[in-house]
Amino acid sequence: MTPAFDPWSPLFVAHPYDVYASLREAEPVSWFEPTGQWLISRYDDVNALLRDRRLGRTYLHVASHAEMGRPDDPEHLAPFWHVVRNGMLDLEPPDHTRLRRLVSQAFTARRVEAIRPTVQRIADELVDEFVADGGGDLIARIAEPLPVTVIAEMLGVPEADRHLLRPWSADICGMYELNPSREVADRAVRACLEFSDYLRALARRRRAEPQDDLVSALTQVEGLTEDELIGTCVLLLNAGHEATVNTTGNGWWALFRNPDELSRLRADPAGLLPTAIEELMRYDTPAQMFERWVLEDITVRGVAIPRGSEVALLLGSANHDPAVFTDPARLDLGRADNPHITFGAGIHYCLGAPLARIELAASFGALLAKAPGMKPVETPTWKPGYILRGLESLLVEV
Repeated sequence: MTPAFDPWSPLFVAHPYDVYASLREAEPVSWFEPTGQWLISRYDDVNALLRDRRLGRTYLHVASHAEMGRPDDPEHLAPFWHVVRNGMLDLEPPDHTRLRRLVSQAFTARRVEAIRPTVQRIADELVDEFVADGGGDLIARIAEPLPVTVIAEMLGVPEADRHLLRPWSADICGMYELNPSREVADRAVRACLEFSDYLRALARRRRAEPQDDLVSALTQVEGLTEDELIGTCVLLLNAGHEATVNTTGNGWWALFRNPDELSRLRADPAGLLPTAIEELMRYDTPAQMFERWVLEDITVRGVAIPRGSEVALLLGSANHDPAVFTDPARLDLGRADNPHITFGAGIHYCLGAPLARIELAASFGALLAKAPGMKPVETPTWKPGYILRGLESLLVEV
């Protein structure tokens, strides 16, 4: 009997990989009644469907809710959907193509590369304070503040306002979990309203008096509406740090559980860190599931999935598929052949992947150099969320 896929179970969230293995072997395309989704667990299928234009993050560019057999959006969620659907993640071509091209004019490779020294400075400062205090919660002290501070610097959010960003992001991202409650939805709506008002005011100031930041650059992009600018900034914050936070926490916990690999990394950080970061993203994937709507009838491994269905692409399972990764349950920081799909694939491949890699290299590198004896104080607890999967805290001593 296949072990239960139960994204609301703390035991499953703490270790979903045995369930994934059973799904891949016995039922790689399976119906999950509680969310009304088809679970797709094998790497080749997940990778192919991420690229398949017969699926989409939304269906509203081709059909109404009624035409897809879906209920209308609840009225209380209108502010949430207004923000989200003005960001490129929840758009499909031609709107996605246009918006990604416009945003790419401001969020350039040169701009990302130029912030590398700033990222390293912020990481070094955070780690220096952490070491001076003898350690503490690695999540709250290092994993969370680094990407939030970096994206705030890039956007041009004044330092006095940056404490607002993480709570807004956490509340909005609560809506990406499975079957969110009304309480979660209300928090997300409130965060969308507050964040939108803040960004609208900031954008108007930057339009009048441009500075060397991303919001100023976005205000100068011809054809980008104010709502799209806001949706883009919200997406950059949420996508630009939630995964980095979880990769940092999950990654260090994986290293502590695999002391031989940690010793290997400490012995050769410069040589091993690039492949180590890729392996840590594969080994305990920060975003376990991406969802897609089926826009045309498809068949996956002989299973007919009709138009209007939703598929749940299990990235965490795909990244542990033995058909692609040799001995996938083993942490191998030198793994050379590592085509993980942690950043997605196809047109929705993560725009911020280069920035995430810079941030991870900076924080892991700084901790390896400045806290060479760092070790955990206790076994951490996993947060209840499954889709964005990470630790509540990670207490360590240096």
